[in-house]
Amino acid sequence: MKDKESNDQITLLGAVSMGTGVMIGAGVFALTGEIANYAGNLLVWAFVLAGLVSAVTSYTYIKMSNAYPSSGGIGMILVKVYGKSTIAAWGSILMLFSMIINQSLVARTFGNYIVQSKYINLSLDFVPWLGLGLVVFSFILNILSNKWIQSFSFVMALLKAVGLILLATGGLIASGISLPSVGANELSTNPFNFIGAIAIGVLAFKGFTTITNSGGEIAKPNKNVGRAIIISLAICMVVYVIVSLAVGSSLTLEEILKARNFSLAEAARPILGELGVSLTIVVAVIATVSGIIASMFAVSRMLKMLTDMELVPHKHFGMPGTVKNHVLVYVAVLAGTITILFDVSRIAAMGALFYLVMDILIHYGVLKNADKSEVKFSPWVLKSSLTLDLIVLGGLLYVKGNDDPILLIIAAIVMIVIFIVEKYFLKNVNNESKPIQNHSR
Repeated sequence: MKDKESNDQITLLGAVSMGTGVMIGAGVFALTGEIANYAGNLLVWAFVLAGLVSAVTSYTYIKMSNAYPSSGGIGMILVKVYGKSTIAAWGSILMLFSMIINQSLVARTFGNYIVQSKYINLSLDFVPWLGLGLVVFSFILNILSNKWIQSFSFVMALLKAVGLILLATGGLIASGISLPSVGANELSTNPFNFIGAIAIGVLAFKGFTTITNSGGEIAKPNKNVGRAIIISLAICMVVYVIVSLAVGSSLTLEEILKARNFSLAEAARPILGELGVSLTIVVAVIATVSGIIASMFAVSRMLKMLTDMELVPHKHFGMPGTVKNHVLVYVAVLAGTITILFDVSRIAAMGALFYLVMDILIHYGVLKNADKSEVKFSPWVLKSSLTLDLIVLGGLLYVKGNDDPILLIIAAIVMIVIFIVEKYFLKNVNNESKPIQNHSR
């Protein structure tokens, strides 16, 4: 039995593949145009700074995961620092929603690139339905074992990373490394918009939390969780910079914004022709498929742990099978619904908002409440993480307040509803299971 569990564990290579699988799927293909919309000709620097912000803020997750490796990841961290409270449950659900929103972002991007192919005669109206099909496909694959998932993630992550680097390098060489969209003398952005671009860029790197959420299933988690996060962030930083330089060498800023949701495919056209477009679409399909599979794997594990901890309500609805399979159904239904209802821009912004609020809760809770005898950390790093999160959240609120205030209202309502539901649920759970104890914390 022990050998079987060991064989089904996720290796360091498998964990890195999961992390890069989620990040590259969302980062390059889904967000390049969105980031360019606010960063202008500072597109490359927005990616670089978003990566640095993510590297600093990942410190908290690495330290907590080293001390308490768990398949609940973020949920475990929040419970450790806030107890079994409404705040802990609320933050956990915000993270879950952020990850599910990310799946919708990737699914929608899958549809956007598929319809660009000259061999597939489909209109943009099919984009959400193609995305929904990918969500269903990912759900089916996630019913399979950990070993199968990590092997699939490794092959797909390797193919897309190599494919992207080859395409980008070829484009840079063919263009003579001329950068019309990033080399302008005058800035085409302002400080607030640029910070908003960094906030959206952080969403391209937050896939490292996929590793944290699968910590309990990773071999030697005390060492390998932190290593996998660092390696994944480094790989993605290199890929993002090379690809954004390639896009900037092929298209003007106006052309990037015009092809916002499929800018990488359009960037391949001037230099590599229709063959370049087709190859980019193939790599995009590989990236988005592997990304959503890895993300669904991690979020279902996190939701199962939260269910087991009685932090979230759970209903079988007459479904057969285990709780693990039930939560996969819930995740797929939510991801599919968001894919159909919202476009890429709104999905990206809402995902970044939920993630940043949760991230602030994590850093503050660890800084104030973590057991320092078990968790060894430097307070100044956590304070730096809090400061960076508040700055980029402020930038995101600024740009979306100007562009799409309705989205901010929707996000605020959803957050408030989640908080109220969790408060009511935990109150009932505490009254039923431990009526004598006081859980007012």
